[in-house]
Amino acid sequence: MAQGMRMPSTDDLMSMWHASGLKQKILFTFMMIAAFRFGAQMPLYGINNSVFSNIAQGNNIIGFLDLFSGGALGNVSIFALGIGPFITSSIIVQLISVVIPSLEKLQKEEGEAGRRKLSQYTRVFTVVLAVFQSLIFMLFMRHLPGAIQPNVNHIMFYISSITVLTAGAMLVMWISELITEKGIGNGGSLIIFIGILSGIPVYATRTAQMVSHSTQLQMGLLALLAIFFVTMIFIVIMQEAVRKVIIVNPKRQVGNKVYGGMNSYIPFKLNPGGVMPIIFAVAILLFPSTVLSIVGQANFKSVAVKDAVMNLAHWLSPDGIVYYIMYFLLIVALTFFYASIMPNMQPKDIATNLKKYGSSIPGIKPGKPTADALDKILTKTTFIGAIGLGIIALVPSFASYITNIKTLQGIGATSLIIMVGVALDLINQVRTHLLARNYESFLKQ
Repeated sequence: MAQGMRMPSTDDLMSMWHASGLKQKILFTFMMIAAFRFGAQMPLYGINNSVFSNIAQGNNIIGFLDLFSGGALGNVSIFALGIGPFITSSIIVQLISVVIPSLEKLQKEEGEAGRRKLSQYTRVFTVVLAVFQSLIFMLFMRHLPGAIQPNVNHIMFYISSITVLTAGAMLVMWISELITEKGIGNGGSLIIFIGILSGIPVYATRTAQMVSHSTQLQMGLLALLAIFFVTMIFIVIMQEAVRKVIIVNPKRQVGNKVYGGMNSYIPFKLNPGGVMPIIFAVAILLFPSTVLSIVGQANFKSVAVKDAVMNLAHWLSPDGIVYYIMYFLLIVALTFFYASIMPNMQPKDIATNLKKYGSSIPGIKPGKPTADALDKILTKTTFIGAIGLGIIALVPSFASYITNIKTLQGIGATSLIIMVGVALDLINQVRTHLLARNYESFLKQ
């Protein structure tokens, strides 16, 4: 720390809290989260919640989805679909924007106006997905004995339920966008984070009941918690690690003063996508497995067809080895995809800007050689980050099987990474906000 510089006092922090507008942002975020949690407890009319809750506890796919919805799916509430349709829609729009030139132009060349148009397309497609998922969900409920109360008008019940579930999904999307715009953190990730957090007491209670009468399971639980702790350390390292590329800046004379001439660096994150590759991979994998699981409840005339559907659903469920192989590959692919669409990780644009301002990488010519060098650096960095993220995502799940403590599997691999990643992102945003608005307070003598 430079001589004469001191750490901010309590008075400094309090003044930053009030002056920067952070207080209003945090309070607004808490209000939006409270609104989401309230909606997650409001049951859908005409449904016997206890029947579906029992199914959710015994079905790994539904239980996993329920964890991400913060219990809204298990309660069959108006927010039962959660943030899922919006996340899935975002994935599809971002993927097709790479294939369709007009959408790619909107994303990369038209700036904020183009991104607003893409956001609008995402919202429209969210409605389509929400209607489809609501329909599939109600067809699943139809085949559950006792799930639908007998005193309801079935035609009006299905129409009203699909409408309410779709409206609930859109309301969750709106809440997430409001948090992103006016609050702190990424709204979608924060809603998933809160959903996972709300499920921890349930998982902890089940685990405590299971290990209470077995010394071997208690030792296994301690080992599993130790693995979880080590995994959290590696997640923090992955989230914060950067590859610094040294940049030489030219000297510029303005009047009698000389500016520049000092070296700086471009930081390339080892994991540029943060938790988004994990969230996207889960959404992609759970969508077909959920549909197959629900379709499997139908009355097929052919036993062979029904068995094929159920086997395929099992292979894609969080229990099967196929799920984890595809999960790992998707994380790697999506990490590369996310790095390729981030504006601050485009080698050609960075090389052009460096040449424009007369800056360069030591030992590399400006222009195309710089772009090629940056492309190689980014490819290697992203590859290391993608493989590391994929391995970290698998370790806790395998540890659950080895220790035979499967009651904590829901808050294992995926959930652990999401929770730590979102928490780190939240802390970094708060820190950045305070520094941007109140940097002078840290330099007081």
